[in-house]
Amino acid sequence: MSSQFPALIIITPLMAAFLIAAAGWLNPGHCLPILAAALTVALMAAVGLLGAVVTGGTVLYRLGGWDPPWGIAYRVDHLNSLVLVVIIVVALINLATTRAHVRREFPNRVGPFYTLYALFVTGLLGIVVTGDAFNLYVLLEIAALTGYALIGMGHPRAPLASLNYIFMGTIGASFYLLGIGYLYLVTGSLNMADIAVRLPGLYGSRVVVTAFIICMTGLFIKMALFPLHGWLPNAYSHAPSAAVAVIAPLTTKVMIYVMIRIALYVFTPSFVFGHLKIDGLLVWLAVAAIVMGSLMALAQTGIKKMLVYIIVAEVGYMVGGFWLGNRPAITGAILHIINDALMTLCVFLAAGAIVYKTGTDAFTGLRGLFHKMPFTMAGLVVGALAIIGVPPTCGFFSKWYLIRGGLAAGQYPFVGALIFSSLVNVLLFFRLFEVAYYEPSTVHVTAGHHYSGRRDEAPLELLLPLLATAGLLIVLGLYTGDIVQHIIRLAIPAQVM
Repeated sequence: MSSQFPALIIITPLMAAFLIAAAGWLNPGHCLPILAAALTVALMAAVGLLGAVVTGGTVLYRLGGWDPPWGIAYRVDHLNSLVLVVIIVVALINLATTRAHVRREFPNRVGPFYTLYALFVTGLLGIVVTGDAFNLYVLLEIAALTGYALIGMGHPRAPLASLNYIFMGTIGASFYLLGIGYLYLVTGSLNMADIAVRLPGLYGSRVVVTAFIICMTGLFIKMALFPLHGWLPNAYSHAPSAAVAVIAPLTTKVMIYVMIRIALYVFTPSFVFGHLKIDGLLVWLAVAAIVMGSLMALAQTGIKKMLVYIIVAEVGYMVGGFWLGNRPAITGAILHIINDALMTLCVFLAAGAIVYKTGTDAFTGLRGLFHKMPFTMAGLVVGALAIIGVPPTCGFFSKWYLIRGGLAAGQYPFVGALIFSSLVNVLLFFRLFEVAYYEPSTVHVTAGHHYSGRRDEAPLELLLPLLATAGLLIVLGLYTGDIVQHIIRLAIPAQVM
């Protein structure tokens, strides 16, 4: 039965998208239940698949029964089985909050929104599960195109921000496709496992080196690695709250997963860490991303924009951790993909609830919120502590592995950048808490939002998913040892020391 799970994970939300499109015309009230049911089925399949991988090893699914490399294969191992579960968990938790936001922001476009949501999640799941390099490009474009549309449904400036995202995203995807084209020229295959078998005898080829550099450049654009991050701040800060809380936690993390997958399982560790000799340069690029992302976050006066620049710094954490090239650092990078997806979800859910009640994400709108919205602020505090790296939240443990890896590699600038970023995060979030706790509350009216000094919490449909995510950050921290021991440790090839 588990051998069918990879297909079920993709087919269920894909079919739901067609049903939702029809329901949007006939009865928009059915759109959310259809998608919730589809994602629940996909989550059950993903959890079952994770269990099958942990107990029995890699699961291979051949589409149409065709054997690779001629046919497309879905390959699920310890690395992507965990990422699949996280994607669906994030999508489901955020889905619970969308009814309130959609009802307020675009009540006449319920069908299109949930159709795009389903296709976006389908694209991300396909990217993670596929074992075919060209199929990955197709799914990359499915996720990207729907992401552009979801962002464009937002703030009056969102369409322009989405257009900028389209330009940069298209360039990134084109670079990736060009690199895969070069690989196909020299290997005659598009199956990732098959390419990995054929490449060792071609490591000296300039075509292979060029293919790798071009592929990585495209992925760096897609993940918004500094200084290729220019599309991200406006795209995420102007996106509708119902969309950004799923796009921001997942898009960059899935692209980092693709970088790790391509580097370790297509080009292999001996090539990327031994033959190329570019890991030091990329670690320094990551250091720049961490420092500049943190400094740019300090300059913001709006919650969402501040959180977006924190994402830029967090991308540097994971990219730098991977390119340190040792087991503790790569463990930290993979663990941080999981942790940062949920941490980002938590703080964006809190920001969405605050904007829903106050009508603004400006710092001044936070006045008195610890008294008016204590549970919302409690969720924000837990998310902030996780991003800072305070135990027992999950953020502490992935940072610990990253610092261990940096020390083992002798990359003290990377370690210093991590510590610097954590200290900046303390300043960023405690600046918010100071305003929300100490500054007196005021009556605030923006675009029809009335806000008095009395307690006025966010609706339960916004509050419960936020508190559930905050709880997950602590649970993940407490079970970090088990996740590393039984999953992540086995996801890293034995060649990595």
